[in-house]
Amino acid sequence: MDTTMIGLGAMGMSGAYGPADRTESIATIHAAIDAGVTLIDTGDFYGMGHNELLIASALRPGDRDRVKLSVKFGALRGPANEWGGTDTRPAAIRNFLAYSLVRLGVDHIDVYRPARLDPSVPIEETIGALADLVKEGWIREIGLSEVGADIIRRAHAVHPIADLQIEYSLMSRGVEDDVLPTLRELGIGMTAYGVLSRGLLSGHWRADRPAVTGDLRAHSPRFADGNVQHNLALVEALRGVASAKGVTVAQLAIGWVAAQGSDIVPVVGARTRERLAEALVPVPLTAEDLAAIEAAVPADSARGTRYPAPMMAHLGTDR
Repeated sequence: MDTTMIGLGAMGMSGAYGPADRTESIATIHAAIDAGVTLIDTGDFYGMGHNELLIASALRPGDRDRVKLSVKFGALRGPANEWGGTDTRPAAIRNFLAYSLVRLGVDHIDVYRPARLDPSVPIEETIGALADLVKEGWIREIGLSEVGADIIRRAHAVHPIADLQIEYSLMSRGVEDDVLPTLRELGIGMTAYGVLSRGLLSGHWRADRPAVTGDLRAHSPRFADGNVQHNLALVEALRGVASAKGVTVAQLAIGWVAAQGSDIVPVVGARTRERLAEALVPVPLTAEDLAAIEAAVPADSARGTRYPAPMMAHLGTDR
């Protein structure tokens, strides 16, 4: 796998999956850049700004010119870590961007995208405001996140969209129905997050894993009792394919996403150098390999939606 065609997702370094070690997080960012990874993905709401500050601390002299920074904005948070909806009004966008530029210590952001659709603001208004920021030089490209085919078309009609960030893995294949064909018709790329299904496809998850404070997976339907056992049985089937090929489950799962097209960039949420090194190992897959992988984890075989029901209503696919 070409390491320039994989992204590092930094969310897990700011508490989303429980405590993370700051020193190891920074070392992992350094290792990714040194290995040739050219995309770092974050959100201004990850740890309420913590993630952007962490990335700023990690970037060494010269690193800024070696990587693209992709930033999501618009998700509202509260002091008790609660979610407060989405705000993509033009005035709010300029405010969010100003804070991100300062926290990241940069003079522009490479790809700027609303984290979710704001139901109270037409997408044309949001993209129009972002287009103004492109003209002013504050952002280089406009991205989208977790929206469906109709919104993609409407947004792209206002200003060219660089890419859509959306969950895509062996356990989350809803994008294949309408979203991916639309992207390819319009010449828009995809950055695929959740390629390891938040750890389910890592090959390291156990159903009896102790709960960790702050881990979002405690509220995920796919990790709920009953569902997680079923999903891990799929992982064991995949492990058989991986073992026969001499790779790990995680490597096989990432390789499958990468094999779906050169217009798809897997974003791997590694929090340690060990997990990053595992993810960066190239795994060439034959047609026979792909068939065996999809037989082990058939489409729509996972149990549980990828987010709790209230959050699913704001996503671009229903599974």
